[in-house]
Amino acid sequence: MSYRELATRPVLVWSAVTVAGRLPVAMAPLALVFLVRERPGGYSFGAVLAAAYVIGEIVAAPVLGLRMNAERARPQLVAGLAVGAAGFTGLGLLPGAHPAVLAALALLAGAGPAAVPGGLRALLTSLVPERAVTQAMSMESVLTFGIWAAAPALATGLALGVDPAVPLLLMGVLMAVSVPGLWGLPSGWQQTAKEDGTSLRRSLLRAWPVYVLGAASLTLLALAELILPALLEQRGIGIGWAGPLLAGFSIGSAVGAFVYGLRGNWPGPLAVQSLVLVLAVASGVALVAVLPWTAAIAVALVAAGLLQAPAMLTRNLALRELLPPSALAAGYSVMYAAVGAGYAASGTLAGGLLEVVAPSTAILCGVGLTVLLTVVGAVGEWRLLGERPKPQEAAPEVSGAPDASDTADASEAPDAADASDAAVRKVRR
Repeated sequence: MSYRELATRPVLVWSAVTVAGRLPVAMAPLALVFLVRERPGGYSFGAVLAAAYVIGEIVAAPVLGLRMNAERARPQLVAGLAVGAAGFTGLGLLPGAHPAVLAALALLAGAGPAAVPGGLRALLTSLVPERAVTQAMSMESVLTFGIWAAAPALATGLALGVDPAVPLLLMGVLMAVSVPGLWGLPSGWQQTAKEDGTSLRRSLLRAWPVYVLGAASLTLLALAELILPALLEQRGIGIGWAGPLLAGFSIGSAVGAFVYGLRGNWPGPLAVQSLVLVLAVASGVALVAVLPWTAAIAVALVAAGLLQAPAMLTRNLALRELLPPSALAAGYSVMYAAVGAGYAASGTLAGGLLEVVAPSTAILCGVGLTVLLTVVGAVGEWRLLGERPKPQEAAPEVSGAPDASDTADASEAPDAADASDAAVRKVRR
């Protein structure tokens, strides 16, 4: 299936909602720093506000994701976006408020819509046929990297050129504007069977290797973004090159996501694809740490970006294979929290190491952490896949000897053939 076939009204509405809902998220950390930078200790306080925002995201994403009703997700998506809009608007209207008030608003702005990205991703995959899921998720990745590439320039330009509160007010308006668009989309996505809370949590916990590999891939992004300015100073390169170099990384990621979606099925299992891609990105970031020339660093970053987006795509696709439809939004939300935690952990490690070692050494230590997480995640995922029943072993059980729950479903359904089809789909998932 080609990308042109994604140009349907529901997918276009979904794209508009996603841009309006995610642009504030991408602008938030930098906008919060600019909001209070004129205060005494402004940059430190801005970092605290950004940390409060990220903590709100990381903590709330899995909690809210677990409570999302797959068949009627719209009310929860609306509530999350509305809370986020209120938090950003409050920050923009009260820039001189007490630090505790601003921290609480930042926490609220991060926590409210934390499960929205996962819910929207699950909704997107329900809008397209099964054969187009890879293209749809690649399109989402291209859109996301485009948003993240534009957000810093937009936040900086408005904060410095107009007023520090303007980016926050714009973010509140954008998030509020995204809410009506949800009524142009289905209220939820179909699920084969509802799981109780215990079964849902068990399904999510079993997928822990996927989250670990996802976190590993984002630690590399943290290294590239947070240590690059210090590395350029170490190399005697103008720090003004940091922006263009990181833009090259983002552009490379968008291109990589687009290319990955051009082909529905790439060689090898998703677990192997992820392992190869994350290790390749780690190699590219390690080269950034040792290469002395600006052009060489640029090439290494673009190459790493080309592989970064496919690495994350394989994680989301693997999660979709492992989890039942009713758990997808929760799974994507847990992944969102995991990659955020990986980013924060890598940034904290790098910041601490910069106090005692050179920037190049700090990057290499971060790459070592990434490799460790990658190996742990890969081994866990291979063991998890080894425990799954093979299709040829599961099929006879469904067609010849259904379990009690399947028998009950079949007795209640008006059409036995439809029940059998549902059971087969359940096993395949």
